[in-house]
Formats: sequence, C-alpha cells, structure tokens
Amino acid sequence: MSLEIDAASSATISVDEVSLEGIQSENGSSVASFTNLNSEPRVWRDLFWLCIFLVHLMGLGFVVSILGINRFRAPDRLDIDRYTSGISDNQVGLTETYWPIFGAAGGIGAFMGFVWLFTLGLQGIQFMKISIHLLTTYLAVISVLCFWIKQLFWGITFSVGATLQFLYVLSVIDRIPFTMLVLQKAIEIVWNLPQVIRVSFGFMVVMLCWMVIWTFGAAGVVASSMGDSGRWWFLVVFSVSLFWTGAVLSNMVHVVVSGIVFLVLNHDARQASTIPQIPTLNSLKHAVTTSFGSICYGSLFTASIRTLRWEIRAVRSKIGNNECLLCLVDFLFHIVETLVRFFNKYAYVQIAVNGTSFNHSARDAWELLQSTGVEALVAYDCSGSVLLMAIIIGGLITGTSVGVYTWFRWRDRLMMVATTSMLMGMVLVSLALVIVESAVTSIYICFAEDPLMIQRWDAEFYDQMSEVFHQRLQYRSARRGFTIKLNQSN
Repeated sequence: MSLEIDAASSATISVDEVSLEGIQSENGSSVASFTNLNSEPRVWRDLFWLCIFLVHLMGLGFVVSILGINRFRAPDRLDIDRYTSGISDNQVGLTETYWPIFGAAGGIGAFMGFVWLFTLGLQGIQFMKISIHLLTTYLAVISVLCFWIKQLFWGITFSVGATLQFLYVLSVIDRIPFTMLVLQKAIEIVWNLPQVIRVSFGFMVVMLCWMVIWTFGAAGVVASSMGDSGRWWFLVVFSVSLFWTGAVLSNMVHVVVSGIVFLVLNHDARQASTIPQIPTLNSLKHAVTTSFGSICYGSLFTASIRTLRWEIRAVRSKIGNNECLLCLVDFLFHIVETLVRFFNKYAYVQIAVNGTSFNHSARDAWELLQSTGVEALVAYDCSGSVLLMAIIIGGLITGTSVGVYTWFRWRDRLMMVATTSMLMGMVLVSLALVIVESAVTSIYICFAEDPLMIQRWDAEFYDQMSEVFHQRLQYRSARRGFTIKLNQSN
C-alpha cells in the first residue's frame, strides 16, 4: 500500500478517495496472498519461541505430575514434604479430593463456551449488549460476597474491577453502535462457516485434555501440606502457564480462522459450500507447523498490551483540556503505541496469509492500517473489549459455581479453588469466542488492503464502515489541529 494520509489534512480526503487509491489490482497483493495461503512452501518462523514453549510444557508437565502423584491416594507418597517443612502448616489432603472439583470447572467452562457461541449465532447483538452491563453488576456482587466472607483482598480486587469496568463502559458508550455492527457481520461470517466452528470445538477438546494433566498438579498443590503462601505461589506459576497455553491455542484458532475468512471475503463467498476443504486443512497445517513459533511468541505479550492500550485510550478520550494530565497520558500512549507496532492481533492475519514471522507480520499489519488511515477505525472499534467482557463473565460463572460448592466443603481452600476455576473457564470460553475476533480482524485487514473486497461481500456494510471511517478521519484532523494550536499558543 503506497497511500500516506496526513492526519492534519485527512478531513479533506473523502473515504472514496482513500479506498480507491488503496485498492489493489486483481493481480496484486490479494491474489498473491491467496496463492501464499494455498500453494507456496513456507519456512519455519520464530523457532526459538517454539522451543521455549515446548520446553515449558514438558517442564510443567513433569512438575504437575510429581505434585499430583505425591498426594494421590496417599499423603506424601514421594516424601516431598520434607523439602517444604519451613512453609508447612501440617494439613493433610489428597489429590483426588480436589481433582474432581477442577474437572467440574473444566466441564462448566466448556459448556459456557458452547452456550456463548450458540447464543452469539442466535441472538448475538442482544447477548453482547447484556454482557457489557452484566459484567459490572456481577463483579460488584462478587466483591460484596468476598467482603461478607472476610476475604478483604479479593473484595477490594473485585470492587476495583467493577469500578474500572463501569468507567470504561461510560468512556466508550458512543462507540457501542458501530462495535455491534462489526460484531454482527463477524458473527454472520463465522456462523455460515461450519468448518470454523468445528476448529474451535476441536481446540477446546485439546485444551480440556491438557487441563486433565494441569488440574492433577493443581489439585496436588491445593491438597499439599504447604502453607497458604507456598500454595499460592505454585498456583500463580501454574496459572501463568495455563494462560500462555490457552493464548497459544486461541491464537492458533485465530490464524486458522483468519485464513479461511480472508478467502471468504477475497472470493465474495457468503456460504461455506463455496469454500473448499483444502484451505481449511492448509491453514490448520500452517498453524501447527511453520507458524507455530510465531504464535507462541505473540501469545506471550499481545493480550496484556492490548488491554493496557484499551484503558489508556479510554482515559485519553475523556481528559479534555487538562494539559498536565494530557501530557502524561500521551507519554504513556506513545510507549504503548510503539509496543503495539510489534505486538498486535492483526499480525495473525498476516501470519495466516503470508506465513511471515510475528514481529514482521505485526509491523506490516500496523503499517498497512496506519498508511491507509484504517487505524482510526480500528481505534474506534471496541469489539475486542466487548468479547473480553463475555469471556470474563464465562470465567466468573465457572468460578462462582465451583466456589459455592467449595464453600460448603473446604472453606479454607475457597479462593484457591474458585480463582483457579475462573481462569479455566475464561480460557475455555476464549477458545469459543476467538473465531468472532478473528473475523473482525480479517474484516479490517481486508478493508485496508482492498476495500472492494468488503463492498463485494456486503455493499450496505461497506457504506456504513465508510461513513464511520470518514467521521473518524475528520475527528482526528480536528484533534490534531487543536493540539497544534494549543502548542503554538504556549
């Protein structure tokens, strides 16, 4: 893409001009990308991170097996307690006491993923609107319950979460209509592609299989004779590992779905019958082989940077004319924007289509979005945060369900079991909803690379996107002009 848009003059450029200058020819990048996806051989990327991830999995698998076996059917079977005598509180438990509880959490989380996905297909927009407001209420209720059972730390944590969620929704309330429009079209795409839904369910099964091993060790930790501090440290390490593993599997689905959705938009195909099975298998093959290292690498950082960017953007949009605060937030914003250049979710579309390394893909995707001005549209969209709200609700329901049972059985282990179950639920629900996010990112990449792909697919949606696109360019131009005048006056 060769088009450069100056933010100070973008208000004078029409969306049609931007789109027409950004259109690739039939023999251009779109066709080349299609060829890459189907036939051109690929080389392995980011092998270092692939090795790190596999070593991490093997190491963690060994540790969780040892900790689980140590308390399986007999206390201290492997005589490990002698190494924890300094942090032991002499409590005796067995792995099989807590393992079924975590198994139930996995079952509830998978069920929530199925329910969430089918609800999106039937009443997607209504479900998303409910999720936005339900999360604040749910967090507030959980915080009250935590205070009631004298869990002050968790009560404060959930109350702060409820407050931040409420403030975030207020800051982006004007963006919700456009976000719902994009989500509706993304859901329409994936719902008409049954192979995409099968891929999501397949990776949920893979995650459940890994959780069988993971929860075996987690149950051994909860049942161990270590004190609370020792058990919490182990669970935190296990949770970080589970988060990374879940993110890797989610982004593998992301890559597979992005490749398929790109073909749908590129070939003006609304129905799954027009897409052959081979591209699905090719996308899956690339995700689990040559692109696996790139996925492992990006999964470590992308989610946290995205979340930080959402929060900073929400604060930045509501500062007004407070120069001191604006300066501080702009400083943080530019740091995060630099990180986003190398770690963003749009990289997975480039990985799926072109097979490049993660940093190369992230840089190319971000430069494409910025050079065409579509980044202004991406920044206005809140679909990622709305889907995250639905994921958190699924995790909270899982943790609450298991926590209520644990409260009546083992009150001293309540928060350990409940928070671990909540994370399990979030990971499983994210595997179900990531296909929608993949469709969203593919829509924006296609709109930036060749807007006619969106126009051929859905002309009405193209007109709506173009209208908002034009409005965002005007807004950015006005904001840039105000900043320049403010600096000149000072």
